[in-house]
Amino acid sequence: MIDHLWLPYTQMKSQKSFVHVEEAYGTTIVLKDGSTLIDGIASWWTACHGYRHEKIEERVIAQIKKMPHMMLGGIVHDPALILSKKLTGLLDPPLEHVFFSESGSVSVEIAMKMAIQYFQNYKQPDKKKFISFYNGYHGDTFAAMSVCDPNEGMHARFNDSLIKQYVLNIPSSDSEFNDLENFIKNVTDHTAAIIIEPILQAAGGMKLHDADTLERIVRLAKKHNLIVIFDEIATGFGRTGKLFAYQHTNIVPDIITLSKALTGGTLPLAATVASKKIYESFLTEDYEDAFMHGPTYCGNPLACSAALASIELFEEQPRLEQAKEIESFCKASLSHLLNYSIVKEIRCMGAMAAIELSRPTDLIQLRAYFVGEGVWIRPLNSVIYIMPSLNIDKSSLEKLIKAIEKTIQKIN
Repeated sequence: MIDHLWLPYTQMKSQKSFVHVEEAYGTTIVLKDGSTLIDGIASWWTACHGYRHEKIEERVIAQIKKMPHMMLGGIVHDPALILSKKLTGLLDPPLEHVFFSESGSVSVEIAMKMAIQYFQNYKQPDKKKFISFYNGYHGDTFAAMSVCDPNEGMHARFNDSLIKQYVLNIPSSDSEFNDLENFIKNVTDHTAAIIIEPILQAAGGMKLHDADTLERIVRLAKKHNLIVIFDEIATGFGRTGKLFAYQHTNIVPDIITLSKALTGGTLPLAATVASKKIYESFLTEDYEDAFMHGPTYCGNPLACSAALASIELFEEQPRLEQAKEIESFCKASLSHLLNYSIVKEIRCMGAMAAIELSRPTDLIQLRAYFVGEGVWIRPLNSVIYIMPSLNIDKSSLEKLIKAIEKTIQKIN
């Protein structure tokens, strides 16, 4: 059955067995053999309301009967119009203009193109490099890979094929911030933007930095004429306990990228939301100053309808409070795992909990252990983490925690 399917992030030669899913509902995955798993990572952090929420299902069904897709090239439709207005209402000024695409990686590519062309439109064509940070992950397409951590093994063999960007450590002291400012001063003439995952660097290992650090980085960028791009593909829509992670701070980026939980884990959709300043730089009498990008399925009506229903659930249900409850529960339930020698550090924020191990482990074996305990958890390198649906019930969350402890006992 698997002979013709090529899976992502998988060595197809060495992985001998695969979890075969039949259906999913709530936070439960039903396998082909009838057994079930509690989903601890919400399908790569997308299913923020669980699977098959009836509100989202109803909207998608109604939309598919009316208009499943329509291009946005010179044509508009209500789902895209309403969603763009809704998103800018959730974000803070001056984030006012929404460009849709189908995936998070592409939304980052769009943000990078916007930043470069912003300066081109103001006759500063040399400003085309980017500053990003170690442990950062922004996607698997080529421009997005160029601002990921180059030391991360997933993209390492493409390093020689990528545009060379400036990848730095996130500063943590006054001395390091001084070093960052001096670096920015030296490269500002040919650098367009800084890109960072605010507060939580997700795929790079669930690394946290605080609001003050983020604010100081942004102030330096603004001081030296750099555009600020926040990649909230993983952190957006309640994951950190705020609707958007940057809202833990008092600053707003020039561009923000959104995807993953945007449609509640139902359909592919991403958004690159730009400030009024960025948008207006493209408004000239010259057609070539327009933004030349157009994913075929951008603003897909089905996906936009799902996103609108998902946003309504955030308005109607206590999702942010639920994220904070998950954080409190995980902090209380996981702290004793530090007694195991293999556990190096535990990090919790909102609906994310990470247990960093002190040594690498066999990830295929770990996943098998978790399946044996009736849960679906997919570790990242030396980090076991959970990022479940925000409305996961307490008994399911307890099962995830118990499965983590039993697995750690096996490998300690």
